[in-house]
Amino acid sequence: MSKGELWERGDAVRRRLIGEAAVGRMAKGVYDDPIMETFGDYAREAVFGMLWSREGLDLKTRALICVVSDTAIHAWPELAIHLRMARRMGWTEVELSEALLHMSGYVGLPAVREALIVAKTVFAEMRGEPDGGLGA
Repeated sequence: MSKGELWERGDAVRRRLIGEAAVGRMAKGVYDDPIMETFGDYAREAVFGMLWSREGLDLKTRALICVVSDTAIHAWPELAIHLRMARRMGWTEVELSEALLHMSGYVGLPAVREALIVAKTVFAEMRGEPDGGLGA
């Protein structure tokens, strides 16, 4: 697949959202095979190059929308990625925890409990990284 303008734009947005260290870990553990590399290329273009790059919402708001939607559909691996993005875009641990807790009245306590367990793990991982996982 040719890596054109959308791929380049998407790659830049993805790196800003996830951070260089996490991108590197994902490249070695998730996208290190031809099938997943193809998926990653598509995601860079379609999701990050087109969707996340649209005008109308800032990256911080988009990240919170992903946290909420992941929790609602029980997408736990994606929730971990989007919680990291949300922290990097400026949401605090307290704000994200409160947003998740607020959802208990709408999506149920079991989903929120699982989301908070994912958040606890992600927040602890990030606290152990240089700059709390918030740096470049």
